[in-house]
Amino acid sequence: MRSIRDIPVLTGIPVLVRAALNVPIENGAVANDYRLRKALPTIQYLCERGARVVLIGHIGEAGTETLEPVAKAMRTFLPRLAFCGETVGERTRAAVRTLPAGDVLMLENLRRHKGEVANDPAFAAELAALADVFVEDCFDTCHRLHASIVGVPKLLPSYAGLLLEEEIAALAGALSPEHPALAIVGGAKFATKERVLETLLAVYDHVFIGGALADDFLVAQGHEIGKSLASGAEPQKIQGLLANPKLVLPIDVRVIPAGAVGIMDAHERLRVASADAVGEEEVILDVGPASSTLLAEFVKNSRSILWNGPLGNYENGFIEATDSLARAVASSGAHSVVGGGDTVASIESLGLIPRFSFVSTGGGAMLEFLANGSLPGIQALESGGL
Repeated sequence: MRSIRDIPVLTGIPVLVRAALNVPIENGAVANDYRLRKALPTIQYLCERGARVVLIGHIGEAGTETLEPVAKAMRTFLPRLAFCGETVGERTRAAVRTLPAGDVLMLENLRRHKGEVANDPAFAAELAALADVFVEDCFDTCHRLHASIVGVPKLLPSYAGLLLEEEIAALAGALSPEHPALAIVGGAKFATKERVLETLLAVYDHVFIGGALADDFLVAQGHEIGKSLASGAEPQKIQGLLANPKLVLPIDVRVIPAGAVGIMDAHERLRVASADAVGEEEVILDVGPASSTLLAEFVKNSRSILWNGPLGNYENGFIEATDSLARAVASSGAHSVVGGGDTVASIESLGLIPRFSFVSTGGGAMLEFLANGSLPGIQALESGGL
């Protein structure tokens, strides 16, 4: 895989950069610019060498969202950034042709075109026609078989950006941790985490399961989870992991009545229950204080910590266990690698990002890399390109 540092000539050269631009938007403005700040080193590297930087990326899932608020936020860091309201076509080509050396042009949301998600060769060719060189710097989408991820590298000389290199190095290192080593996996959807759990159980001394993911394991243990979210994973697959003595599950949980109305009512009616004492009409929304104490002890005794995913329903304000874990890891002195949107939101809201060894921009991409040792977007750079 060639590095951005290997590009022989940059002065005046149009460079297409796939960047991590998918950030939360609230009231028409960027609510969290962490990914944008992580994208800056590659962009600045190219601008300082006189490249004409064409930024592409996506935002949201519907395919209707606009990157215009992202462009506005990026101008705080890159005053010479312009925005084009289209992704391909004559207007876009004209904007690229007139782009001065050292300047940046951000194009509209890739996913407004069906060809992006469909990995349409014709759409990839339109993107590739905008530049002479391609730089992949969007680790968080490298697990997607999309046109800008795996199609464009077949058509242009292609290189890894500085952020992508940093992500690969940090996560590859996390597969050879210093022991004692602790992995924490939260979130939901057992099917997307089964393989990474198998990998982590082979590498780490303890693997703690939190979030809705833990519900599947509690069910497999024969516990009642009431109306809680569970993915319906096949019991035999769960049982195989449960047999591993390295696996650690919550010993207590925070629950609410299933009939709670609204967030305020839910928080007021919250109670702590042991993992085997959840009522049929209750919903698990976070791990409990005894589980947090147990986890903090594992953290204290670890030299390496890997963490992906919240321990509770973070988006709806059930943040206590996740924030408690963030503080414990930050204070541990262990080498810490973390990722996942809500995980990063927690540590950033607490002002703790500088106290973690590495904070990944990827969530699902991080887990897939750990499970497989590579991603389609990385493989496209290794095997594709001119």
